[in-house]
Amino acid sequence: MSTPIRASSILPGHREDIELHTADGLRLVGELARPVDRTPAGTLVCLHPLPTHGGMMDSHVFRKAAWRLPALADLAVLRFNTRGTSSVRGTSEGAFDNAVGERFDVAAAIEYAEFHELPNIWLVGWSFGTDLTLKYGCDPAVAGAILLSPPLRFSQPGDLAVWAESGRPLTALVPEFDDYLRPDEARRRFAAVPQAEVVGVPGAKHLWVGDAERVLDEIVRRVNPAVPLPLPTRWDGPMETGDVSAYADRTVAAFADTPVPGPAAG
Repeated sequence: MSTPIRASSILPGHREDIELHTADGLRLVGELARPVDRTPAGTLVCLHPLPTHGGMMDSHVFRKAAWRLPALADLAVLRFNTRGTSSVRGTSEGAFDNAVGERFDVAAAIEYAEFHELPNIWLVGWSFGTDLTLKYGCDPAVAGAILLSPPLRFSQPGDLAVWAESGRPLTALVPEFDDYLRPDEARRRFAAVPQAEVVGVPGAKHLWVGDAERVLDEIVRRVNPAVPLPLPTRWDGPMETGDVSAYADRTVAAFADTPVPGPAAG
């Protein structure tokens, strides 16, 4: 009998705690989730939202990706906490560095995926993670990138120019009611990258609450296009249940009425 896939559903996968080691001497905590009995068709390296506003490796879209996509889409999902960030997995060493020292965190994650021969590496950045992707993610080992709610806050025109010159695929999923950058303005800003695809998502907001399934479909569409979409909403097989109560407040209240550190948006 099939069972509905809910926010707390954990589908079969091989999951292991990992550590990343940065060039400036920090230890970062993370997790790698892979399909149980086959080689993944692609790899997602997830870069989370601002840790000063609740962002972490368990931010809900990334948690659902790790719990579902190894089984539903043959994808490996690498999540980790950037410097100074905490989650149930633990706390990464160091301190938040306004997208400066985080360059070493991005490099360590890509290096881990490359060293462990994970195939078809895509970066998936969300909010602050999109700025890290644009600034530091255009690496020879990276096949492409997907940006969720990009504010274009820490990244600069020169970062977009690097992506433009690389020709690597770049997709921005932009909520209709985003707090920082909405679809029309995003299309204007990303016009500097000829291969960039800007997808406006009707009704969605910056934190993707209630829209995670649409996001996962769009990620899979680009990283493993052989998978039929939309992804299943029911599962016929073993399923575990995870505790999501620790994350609810951090997801919903992450940016509410609180100034965001760093350069002004826009």
